[in-house]
Amino acid sequence: MSQQLPAILFLLPLFAAISMPVVCLKHRHWSWFISISVLAAMVPISILNLHNVVHHGEIRYMFSGWTAPLGIEWVADGLASVLLVLLSVLGLLGVLFTGSTSPQALGGRIVHYYTMILLLISSLTGIVFAGDLFNIFVFLEVASISSYALVGVAGGRALFASFRYLILGTLGGSLYLLGVGYFYALSGTLNMADMADRLSLLLSSKALVSGLLFMFIGLGIKMALVPFHSWMPEAYTYAPESITPILAPLVTKVALLVWIRIIYWVLNASVVVNTIPILMLVAVVGALAAVIGASLALAQRDLKMMFAYGGISHIGIILIGIGQGNETGFAGGVFYLMNDAVMQAALFFLAGVAFCLYGVKTIDDLGRIGKQTPWLTGSLIIIAMGMIGLPPTGGFFGKWYIILGALEAGDYVSVAAVLLSTLLTLAYFVKLFERIFHQSSTRLEIQSKEVPISFKLSLGFTSAAILILGLFSAPIVQLLLNEALPPRL
Repeated sequence: MSQQLPAILFLLPLFAAISMPVVCLKHRHWSWFISISVLAAMVPISILNLHNVVHHGEIRYMFSGWTAPLGIEWVADGLASVLLVLLSVLGLLGVLFTGSTSPQALGGRIVHYYTMILLLISSLTGIVFAGDLFNIFVFLEVASISSYALVGVAGGRALFASFRYLILGTLGGSLYLLGVGYFYALSGTLNMADMADRLSLLLSSKALVSGLLFMFIGLGIKMALVPFHSWMPEAYTYAPESITPILAPLVTKVALLVWIRIIYWVLNASVVVNTIPILMLVAVVGALAAVIGASLALAQRDLKMMFAYGGISHIGIILIGIGQGNETGFAGGVFYLMNDAVMQAALFFLAGVAFCLYGVKTIDDLGRIGKQTPWLTGSLIIIAMGMIGLPPTGGFFGKWYIILGALEAGDYVSVAAVLLSTLLTLAYFVKLFERIFHQSSTRLEIQSKEVPISFKLSLGFTSAAILILGLFSAPIVQLLLNEALPPRL
């Protein structure tokens, strides 16, 4: 039974998405309950899958009995299994939050809305488990199409943001597929494990370098890496408050996971560092993204726009860890990826609550709430501690391991970039708290409103998770070192 868990995790949301338009034809409100039920089932199954991988080794699932490289293979290793737990939990919280904020104007389209969410979760699961580069492309495009529809569902400016996202996302997918074509022409296979064996003798090939460049640019667009990030701030700002907490922590992180797979699983990192300076390039690009993203966040007035640029900065910090080429930096980068996913979800949960209950959209609007909503302010304090990297949050320990990895590699530029981005992150959160705590004289009285339990659960759980990840950072990082490292690092 344990060998079937990866397929079950993928098929649960896929079958629910396919059947939902028929099942909910006369009872539209069932769509939310079906989505919650499916994702609630995914959480224990993903935990069980991780338990089996830790105690019995990775699972290689062959579709229709065709063995790799001829058949389609899924690989549930330590890295995929850890991230699948994260994806399942955040997906569940996102849909729980969505139940209280889904756009009322959707009417009969509410069923299609939840169908798109389940398709998104299913395709992201497929990307995490996929063992070949072409299936990654297929699932990337399904996830992208779902994201375009979910961003644009609010209408108005969201439609323009969605169209821009579509154009750039299509360009990114096309470049990635072109790179896959180069790799296939060189190796004669699409399976990543098989390709790794064949490409080890072809690292000097110009076709390999070209394919690698195309794939990295394509995935750079998908993960909103500087300078390919222009679609993301507007898409996350104008998308419905109900969907941004699902998109922000998951979509870009899964695209980043594909980068990691190509660097370390397809290309032998120890050889690449000497033959092709890809790791150095990753670290440099990450350093630039970390500083530029935080600088742009500091310049924003719109709350969701600020949080979106903050997420771009943290993508850079993750890449700094991944680009060091050692175990400490890699584990730190993956651990920070987990923390950043939780922090991004918490930030957009908070932005959604602030807008839905109090109409807060800009930094200046924060003066309306302040001490009148201590639970909201308390959550913001915890999230800010994690984003800045203050103990005892997971953000602190993630940055700590990344810095240790950079020092081990002698990469002092990356250390400086992490510290500078941290100071810039501190600066824009100081702006937020200055508006909250120093505008009491002009603060408007807000009416007491009943807060939906879904708001408190979503924001409370993610805020607590930021602290829990920090308090249990040592065993989590040790789990990553034992189970999630690349085979040849």
